[in-house]
Amino acid sequence: MRKAIIVWGGSRIHEPEECAGIVGEMLREDSFSVEITGDLGIFGSPHVAEADLLVPIVTGETIEKTHAKALVESVRGGLGLGGHHCALATSFKESPAFHYVAGVTWVSHPGNIIDYRVNITRPNDPLMQGIPDFDYRSEQYYLHYDPSVEILATTTFTGEYDEAVRNVVMPVVFKRHFGRGRVFYSALGHVAAEFQHPHMRTILKRGLTWAARDTRA
Repeated sequence: MRKAIIVWGGSRIHEPEECAGIVGEMLREDSFSVEITGDLGIFGSPHVAEADLLVPIVTGETIEKTHAKALVESVRGGLGLGGHHCALATSFKESPAFHYVAGVTWVSHPGNIIDYRVNITRPNDPLMQGIPDFDYRSEQYYLHYDPSVEILATTTFTGEYDEAVRNVVMPVVFKRHFGRGRVFYSALGHVAAEFQHPHMRTILKRGLTWAARDTRA
């Protein structure tokens, strides 16, 4: 049985503890054993490297340089890393090492909670099969992202809330390989209630399962 560790913390605006519980149940449905903790000190434990998947649902906060470096090497060695919305993008913003492996950094969400469209760019990818373009209401994340990511879905900014980003096409869902490890990210899921959206939930569940260590290797 594959092991997932979910770490929640930071600002409560993203309801990290509630989201951690939901993500934990999703992964248990896919036969993971799941450990959920609010102790950010776990990043300094070798216990993390022994897991198959790490999901940090953290907004802000800091991570020790040695812990971030160890995480990079753990993912390089096969540990899966994934998450939604605040996970990865808003976590540990002052850590270059963390964002080197995560491949994404949040920078803005013009208009705050708005209606926008999510466009599936790789409908034949197993993670996106059967999912059509769909409307979504949440924060439309403007991101800085690594050029190595494989973009699975995008959104286009209308410029209504910031003329500077008019017609910018931005990744919403991506995956990437990092050494022997896999990284998955979805910008959807500002708060726990958004897990009621079936496409949001399906995409995240598939993506996290994909990111987990390939125990057949």
